[in-house]
Amino acid sequence: MPNQKFVNALSRKPQKVPPIWMMRQAGRYHSHYQNLKRTHTFEELCKSPILSAETAMGPIEDFDFDVAILFSDILFPLESLGMNLSYSPGPQFSSLLTEENASQLFNKNNPISSLTFQAEAIERTLERLPDDKSMIGFIGGPWTLLSYAMGLNKEIKVDSLNDFHWQMMQEKIIPLLKDNIALQITAGAEIVMIFDSSAHQLNTNDFEKYIRLVFSCLVPDYFNQVGYYAKDGVDYSLIESVKVELGSPLAGIGIDANQSIVPFFTPSRSGFIQGNFDEKIINQPGITFLKELDKYIREIDKCSEIDRAGWVCGLGHGILKTTPEENVRLFVKKIREAFA
Repeated sequence: MPNQKFVNALSRKPQKVPPIWMMRQAGRYHSHYQNLKRTHTFEELCKSPILSAETAMGPIEDFDFDVAILFSDILFPLESLGMNLSYSPGPQFSSLLTEENASQLFNKNNPISSLTFQAEAIERTLERLPDDKSMIGFIGGPWTLLSYAMGLNKEIKVDSLNDFHWQMMQEKIIPLLKDNIALQITAGAEIVMIFDSSAHQLNTNDFEKYIRLVFSCLVPDYFNQVGYYAKDGVDYSLIESVKVELGSPLAGIGIDANQSIVPFFTPSRSGFIQGNFDEKIINQPGITFLKELDKYIREIDKCSEIDRAGWVCGLGHGILKTTPEENVRLFVKKIREAFA
């Protein structure tokens, strides 16, 4: 069966101890991943289902996380659409997307067919996953993919989205992402997270319009099976209000570490709330890290089990590559002890 704490969080059943998983929990900080990278490329680890499962299982076996994550990358849908993608070590495109070359770059028919390795990777991971662990998948947010495709600087705000931006998302990217969600859920993922790490580039009006588009197109067909996370710099209250207004069956949202998660612990809301210990602090020396973790625990412990129903514990964003493994181990241990 899936992890009971995770199931409780998805259904907002009050519980003492939250489920724990972290973005990038299988990654460069972890010796298991480093050992695999000695003999395999990043693409091989992602695209070979057996290797993907082995990579995903490393942190489950080492840190006892409650949830395993599909080991893949958010940019592979752009490759499926026709862009030439390589990693050296970060993602590189031979040509960036422009209005002039869009028809030449996004030229593939049935692009979902080249993402079937993700379905098999989920299946292979499930074959190895203990009965008391859950399995999730993920996709990149439509704007995040388009931003990468166009080579936009993550730190720079976009003045306003133009017709080309909206056209590419609505006609090319969103239809493929919808198929990608279906592929992962059919393969056995309990939920699929939308990771929108570039959504902060959008101005407030565009972001609201964009969130409405995402929630209207990618969520309704998968009742309580799609979650959403956007990195710092976005208005999480706006995300929540749009979700409520649309009656969106969103499974839940992640909260970045730039603000307290406590205000989002309200019995009246629906869906899980994920996060949000600071990934920069878990990266610090033990004394500094433990002091801040104790402060984080004390703040959350002031909330009742009913108030914090739906909490999925993790970081604000992904684990940094320099994070000490012992800090990750201590995080899991301290959270479970504090709320036992």
